[in-house]
Amino acid sequence: MSIFKICILEKNWLKECENVETDLCLHGRVNVIIGDEVVAENYDCTISSTAIYLLKSLTNNHYMDEMSNQMLPCCGHFIIPMEDDTVEISGCQVGVDWSVIHKGNSVSIKTRRGTEININIDEYRESVIKFVDEVEQFYINSGKKVLPEDDFYKKGYSQFWNEWRERRYGISEKL
Repeated sequence: MSIFKICILEKNWLKECENVETDLCLHGRVNVIIGDEVVAENYDCTISSTAIYLLKSLTNNHYMDEMSNQMLPCCGHFIIPMEDDTVEISGCQVGVDWSVIHKGNSVSIKTRRGTEININIDEYRESVIKFVDEVEQFYINSGKKVLPEDDFYKKGYSQFWNEWRERRYGISEKL
């Protein structure tokens, strides 16, 4: 069965934050279905990280691995700006993951349980963009974020959105 469904059930800033304007990572609950397997049901994760990883998977292969970022990471402690103008998000080892491997005009998606589907890249892109746009709209509706004073964190957040715009819209900006 060639089904890939990912949907956001709830979006929120961390309740522990003193000020939601300083919480840079969007959290929430999601459902994911791959083939006939329910991969995640009402799963609490850092959905802003999921969105950037999904965007990356539109052009890059993503392999399940204990040491790599999960597609549904539990947390994102900080955004690491990389020299190639991309970002990695550091979190814990808890999360839900699957592989996305490009094969011509399709992608092969494989779960930890071994479910594997092949889906047309356009269909996959449509699911990813719907998810990504919903996350972005929440950021827009939430108002301006207050960036940390530390240059490392500030650069990470700026680079996160630069990479997002480049991957989502093909717009390259240096802030």
